[in-house]
Amino acid sequence: MDIHCKRAYETASASDGQRFLVDRLWPRGVSREALHAIWLKDVAPSTELRQWFDHRAERWDEFQQRYWQELATYPQHLKPLRDALDAGPITLVYGARDTHCNQAVALRDYLRAHPRHSH
Repeated sequence: MDIHCKRAYETASASDGQRFLVDRLWPRGVSREALHAIWLKDVAPSTELRQWFDHRAERWDEFQQRYWQELATYPQHLKPLRDALDAGPITLVYGARDTHCNQAVALRDYLRAHPRHSH
């Protein structure tokens, strides 16, 4: 499963494959044209969870557990990502400064741990 994570402020590249913004809020100072990404607000953590996490590293493990529970509740929100993965690499785009503890990393790990089941 070829899933990359990249900050919204990094330049898009051909190796990114299909790009998806996985933030509930649009990243400040980035134009839609520059981002080259499909915005999937519904796969982002809920506003309540995002505000609780507040990008605090000591809450990372708990955040991941709660976020994974949200993702499991709405599997239909993952369909565009799973469909794109069938076609090639994807990049999960996020605005957070922390490159290790953010929703894109948690989402990537969720997709890897829960691959699409064959029909």
